[in-house]
Parts: sequence; structure tokens; C-alpha cells
Amino acid sequence: MKRYLLLPIASLLYIAAGAQNASQPTTSRSGTSKAAHTASWGSQRTAVQVSFAGSSQRFDRNTLPAVKISQKWTAAGWKGEKVQTQLLIWSAGAVADIRVATSDLKDKRGNTISKNNLSTGFVQYVMTDEFRNGCGYRKPADFDSSLVADIIQTGKPSTSLEAQTVQPVWISISIPASAKAGIYTGTVTVVADKTYKLPVSLTVVDRTLPAPDQWTYQLDLWQHPAAVARVHQVALWSDAHFDLMRKYYTMLAAAGQKNITASIVHEPWGHQTYDDYPSLIKWTKTREGKWQFDYTLFDKYVSFVMSCGIKGRINCYSMVPWKIAFTYYDEALGRDSIFTGSIGSPEYNAFWRPMLTDFTQHLKAKGWFNITAIAMDERPLAAMQSVIALLKSVDKDWKVALAGNYHGEIESDIEDYCIASEQQFPAAVLAKRKSAGKLSTWYTCCSEKYPNGFTFSPPDEHVWMGWYTAATGMDGYLRWAYNSWTKQPLTDSRFTAWPAGDTYQVYPGPLSSIRFEKLIEGIQDYEKIQILRKEYRTRNQTARLNELETALQQFKISSLAKTPAAEMVAKAKGLLNQ
Repeated sequence: MKRYLLLPIASLLYIAAGAQNASQPTTSRSGTSKAAHTASWGSQRTAVQVSFAGSSQRFDRNTLPAVKISQKWTAAGWKGEKVQTQLLIWSAGAVADIRVATSDLKDKRGNTISKNNLSTGFVQYVMTDEFRNGCGYRKPADFDSSLVADIIQTGKPSTSLEAQTVQPVWISISIPASAKAGIYTGTVTVVADKTYKLPVSLTVVDRTLPAPDQWTYQLDLWQHPAAVARVHQVALWSDAHFDLMRKYYTMLAAAGQKNITASIVHEPWGHQTYDDYPSLIKWTKTREGKWQFDYTLFDKYVSFVMSCGIKGRINCYSMVPWKIAFTYYDEALGRDSIFTGSIGSPEYNAFWRPMLTDFTQHLKAKGWFNITAIAMDERPLAAMQSVIALLKSVDKDWKVALAGNYHGEIESDIEDYCIASEQQFPAAVLAKRKSAGKLSTWYTCCSEKYPNGFTFSPPDEHVWMGWYTAATGMDGYLRWAYNSWTKQPLTDSRFTAWPAGDTYQVYPGPLSSIRFEKLIEGIQDYEKIQILRKEYRTRNQTARLNELETALQQFKISSLAKTPAAEMVAKAKGLLNQ
């Protein structure tokens, strides 16, 4: 997204990616902070401290936490909702072995929420940088780099703690949809220098959040299959590759993902990612000059992603890629060839028409045509107009998806329209799109300092996005990307061209992140807002509806310049658990 400035040096960026990701930071905030805070650590009276600290802040690894000690976690949530917090463990001296366990939660009537619904994960640190200059080629020496808390290591039974360091633990409770309303209590047990039993109190509100596959929020994080094969060192499209992808895509489906990212040409983004982005469709020009299209892999992949729970739409990238270079196999030449005809030219239309005609027939035979769109990413108006005309000439019912600037000239032709964060749909247009059943969403990328999902972004900016989506009346949020990993994503989230973490939201494993969990929290809030809006209108509860709408009016991007996302979210959240 918004990567047009980089096209002339795309190949150079790819070559340089390995070197840049492997480099060490010139300036490390985490490295300098340990020395700066030695005196503070020395003043700590006890060897180990344990405290709950909320989920809205990232804590520096080497800085003595400036938190008020709180050894009880009090939370509230709807049935079907996931609630979360952080537990901090820090020590002036080293601790060889730390373990965290949870108990069942029980209410006074004997109802139980099993400890299987509670999850704990030690938070791991990853290298990040800073927001400066947005998109563009980045040299490590020009950016302040530091370690930042982001990776959530669920499934790790224990860890050790170095002297004068902090270990955050991410704790979540997935409230069963079948839970009875009431107050549940239990404990989180920490074994370090001694055993700490920390009470937990959870109020289950007598409302139910639907399952993720029923959420109305239109989440679109672009998937990158080849990255999974590379980090796990398995052959692309092998059985092992598909087995591994299932874990990642199931996790994405559980966040409410609606779209399948399907590449119908090689490198639809001009190879701006660390890994290849191959086509799912094989294009062949026969010796007789006719076109053949092999959909075997496309069908297998789409069916596979649907089996993981992502089945709302198939967005096919792209007829207008970042580099106009379409690869196909030429039987007469016995090798791959590349078509480079300009968008809208007679040659371009002659190249694409046979494919679109054949693809239309294939999708209809599969029963997928009505949920498939030809998708474009930040393409110029003239290119979009010519592509739309070609598509409609093949079949008037072809759908188009666009993530980019708002163009009134083509708005009515775009089924799935995602605009940049600095823009807005005109109110009348948005209302018309809703009544027509068209999707209207927004996105962020490398150019926005806030709100965003970089590894250095404040966690609650992702929660804030759910509230902003509800406030504007839009349907959801898109981001590049779910898993376009850097060379060493578990240790270094920096990349050659964009702020750290821009290319992925989760980690190899699969492992979740603070960013991803907070994104889900924001989506849950959006769903709760929609449910309450409907209920208040149905029951004529005008006062409550007005209170909610007044709170939503504060969620403007310009407000983030003065008010942190965490403050805005905290002030409004209480309205959802009445």
C-alpha cells in the first residue's frame, strides 16, 4: 500500500533486504536504558516484583516499570468475548525459572469457566525502529532502533529472567458463549523466587457476542503463502506447506477475516516483499497461438482457505500490478515470456480478454463467481476506468475491488471500496453504498504515523481502529499484510522500505502479537457497538443511544495528535458493558 515511490528501485530493495534485516541497530533505546536506570533498579527493595499492568502499554525490557503495584485483575466482558491483560514480572537479580499457571474461574452458584479458556504467553521482544519519513528506502543507521515487546509465546511452559529486566506475560480469557452471567473468581499463579497467587475477578455481562464467523466487521489482512514455506523450510505448495498454512489461516479466521488474497499473476506488487509472490494460475500460450489457463492450484488454494473458515470473498490480484509485466509460458519458444503492454491499449485488452472470458466460465462452474472480485491496489483513475470497462464487456456482473484513493467517477462500479485513512466517503455516497450492499472500508499503510500497527505503535491504536470504523459508518479495515515476513521476523521486524512491522501482524509459529490481539479487541468492540445501536433503537432507549453516539464522535484521526488512543478507548469502553 502506497508503495509507488519505490517501484524504480524495487529490485534493489529485494537484494538489500537480507543485509538490512541482519544488521544491528546503530542506537538501541533498550541498550542504553539499562545503564540509565541502574540506580533505579538498585533501589528496588525486593528481588522479584509481580503486578498486573493492563494491555494498553508496551514495557521496555530494561527499564524499571513505573506502575502502581496491582496484584488483582478485575475484568468484564460479554459471553463469547475475549478479554486480556498483561502481568509484569521484574527483578533486580536473575531468576532461573519462571512459570505461570491459571485456575478455573467459578461463581458463587457453582458455575465454572474452565482454565482451558484462559491463555498465558510470555511476551518476547523484537527489533523495531521508528516512524520517520513514512514510505521510502531505509538505512538502519538513519533510524533509532530498539527492542520492543510484541511476540506472544503461548505454549512455552517457562522462562528465565536476567537481572534488571522485565518479563511481560500476556493473559487472556475467552469467555464461553454458554457461560452464565455473573462474577467469577480464580487465580493466576506465578512461580519465581517464591509462589505468588494473584486473584482474578471476571464479570460476565448478560449479553452475547456472536462467533467470529458471524461478525459483520470486514477484516482484510492480505495473506502471503510463499512466506510460510520459506520460514518453515518446506517446498512451496507441498502437503507440508498446506498443513502449516492451516494453522495461520485458522488463526486469521478466528479474528473475523473475510477475504482470500488470491494472486492470478506473478508478483502483483512488483516483488516489493522479501519472498516471492507467485501466481495461482498458470498462463500458457500454445504453439497454435491460443491461450490455456490451468486453475488447478487456484482451485486447491481457494478451497483450502475456505476450509480454514475464510470464505467471504475472493479478491484476485491483479490486472493492474505495480509493475506492468505479465508472465506466461510460451510453448513455441519453450520458455516463460513477459507481456508489457500498457493498460487500456488494444494489445492489453487482447491479452486479458481470453483469460477473463475463460476465468468467468470457470468461476461460475465452481459457484464462486458471485463472491469473486478483480482487485486493484492504489491504481490510477484512468487505469481503473479502462479495466472496469473491459471487465464489464466480458460480463456485466464482474465485481471490482479497490484499495486506494476515493474517485467519485468510478465509485458506483466498485463493489469493495477501501479508501486511505486520510479520506472519507461522502455521507450520501456511504449511505447509498450501504443500501446497495456494497462494502466501504479503510486502510492504513507505511505513510500514516497514527493510527497504525507497526511494532512500535501504541497497542490501543489497533483497538481505536474498531471504534473509528463504527464512528464513520464504514464496514471494516484492510492492511498489508498478515504475514509478509522479513528475513528474520522473530528477531527483527525492520525492513528495507517501510517502518518496522509494516509487513506483518503475526509471527512464525504461528505466534500472535500484542498488535494482533489488540486488533481483535477493537473488532469485538465494533461488533458490540453495532449490537447496542440496534438494541437501543429497537427499544427506543434514546438516552443510551445518544450517549454512545456522543462517545463515538470523539474518534477522529486528528484527535490522536493530542489525545492518546488508550485514553480515548478507556473513556468509551465502559459504555459497552452496562
